Amino acid sequence: MNIGIVTTWFPRGAAYVSRAYLETLAVKHAVFIYARGGERYAQKDPEWDKNYVTWGKRFIGKDGTYIDWEDFQKWIAQNQLDLILFNEQQNWEVVLKAIQLPIPIGSYVDYYTAQTVPFFRLYDFLFCNTRRHYRVFQNHPQAFYIPWGTDLNLFKPRKRDYAKEGITFFHSAGLSPDRKGTDILVKAFREVRGDSKLIIHTQSQRTLKKHSLAHRLITQDPRVELIEKEVEAPGLYHLGDVYVYPTRLEGIGLTIMEALASGLPVITTDAPPMNEFITQNINGKLVEAASVEDRPANYYWPRTVVDVDSLREAMQFFVDNPGQIGEFQEQARLSAEQNFNWKKNSENLPEMVTKLARLGARTDAALIKAVVQYEQSGYRFLKQMERAFRQFRKRWIRF
Repeated sequence: MNIGIVTTWFPRGAAYVSRAYLETLAVKHAVFIYARGGERYAQKDPEWDKNYVTWGKRFIGKDGTYIDWEDFQKWIAQNQLDLILFNEQQNWEVVLKAIQLPIPIGSYVDYYTAQTVPFFRLYDFLFCNTRRHYRVFQNHPQAFYIPWGTDLNLFKPRKRDYAKEGITFFHSAGLSPDRKGTDILVKAFREVRGDSKLIIHTQSQRTLKKHSLAHRLITQDPRVELIEKEVEAPGLYHLGDVYVYPTRLEGIGLTIMEALASGLPVITTDAPPMNEFITQNINGKLVEAASVEDRPANYYWPRTVVDVDSLREAMQFFVDNPGQIGEFQEQARLSAEQNFNWKKNSENLPEMVTKLARLGARTDAALIKAVVQYEQSGYRFLKQMERAFRQFRKRWIRF
């Protein structure tokens, strides 16, 4: 089969998910990437700019997953596609057109709202990588739960002498420090006592705003090191002994499994999907919530804010009990080997896609009308204008 994946395509979580699917499917099929949306394109980057990648047209004023239909049709025809998988496709205009194609189209499930959940019936199949996502869509006739995992050969333990060097906590803020709880982490770490250090990695020097509270707290604490650069997998997990990730909200939480595979116990939020991967006091620690709040943009799931004192206590435990870290690290890697091995978890995927069928929801007039009305709603218009303003502002600041 010839399979197309529609996705953002540069070093960030969504693209790493797409690349994992590509590598699995490419064992038996020809796979092509249509790079669309996102903060940037990875053109001329040897890790991402491959001969199977088509860089879609970009438009100022359109939302990040908008696709030019004429350009998209050319890609489909040139590669003679038999099946298309969309990753985090928030713009439904292209889906409304794609359902007219004579091939199955599907979605990797990550972003959805209470209003858009029914819209996923337009897809012929859905891939869910967490139990939480699968519970929402389990009534779809071709919804599949494929437990997420990572590359255990790429992410593997590298021991540090923490007895001599002191405990180092590692945190990835990526491109979204607010969502990943970086501000809460630096507040909690200020109160940790003993020989310890915190390394925070962001993908860009512009990720943590210079005058933000988190940035001020980081610069005020000499025990905190901030690394601001893009790093390809396997990343910088080898710099730490314990991974701390007090995230407010996750679709999957890729870095949790990457850290486990790298032999780092994980301190994270006691909420799904994070607590699908961490077992309390075995491969890490789950931190209780202080509050739950709705997420902007009406995302289906709320944001969970961890309790600062509980987070501090979890970190303090490892500082006070360095002799137990080795056992936690062994359990971290073991949990990855037993449960989060992507090669094993996805081994049936190449055969599965050959059996996917087109479904009748494509002709559901009421459903199609609801999607059209949503796309034409004032909410969608405001989101597009907001994006256009951000793009203009970035260009203005640059010059």
